[in-house]
Amino acid sequence: MDSNSASCFKMSSEKKPKGLAIMNTMLKKKLFFYSSIVVLSSLVSLSACRVNYSMTGASIAADVKTVSIRFFQKTAGLGPASLGQTFTESLKDKFISQTNLSLIDKDADLTFEGSIPGYTISPLAIQANETAAQNRLTISVNVKFTNLKDEKQNFETTFSRFADFESTLNIATIEDQLIKEINDQLIDDIFNKAVINW
Repeated sequence: MDSNSASCFKMSSEKKPKGLAIMNTMLKKKLFFYSSIVVLSSLVSLSACRVNYSMTGASIAADVKTVSIRFFQKTAGLGPASLGQTFTESLKDKFISQTNLSLIDKDADLTFEGSIPGYTISPLAIQANETAAQNRLTISVNVKFTNLKDEKQNFETTFSRFADFESTLNIATIEDQLIKEINDQLIDDIFNKAVINW
């Protein structure tokens, strides 16, 4: 190979990387431009949704500001007289602690009302001597939920939950604890159905 062809070869090999560098720079600029468009359009889409999200997973429309929780009357024949009050206050506490909604008495954006028609204790796991090894406490709550801002979210449903306990235990000594356990489950179910979008 003579010196002229060697220098030509050297020049062409030097120019090639510069051309690649220019192409890389152009590709990076295009990639940055398109990435910027995607990010901006995502931000615009998110701001248009107008839904408030909380750490609990609740998704409440921005125009929903208030909630009313009416007293849940105990209509069940059994159970403590304070059951309605305990349940109603627990449901209020859930919305106060888990949302930014203001709790008001009436004309709210969201309204919960209903009754407690079910409070039963039934035997489970009958043994050979025909006595129950365990009993089950079941509480049922009728709930009517009204969303003034989005009527498609309205519902009227009966929620039921239970807790089992040893039949050798006196119900009077553990009733408050069982009611709290069941109420917590019921309130989670109601909260999830009303304000969590699955």
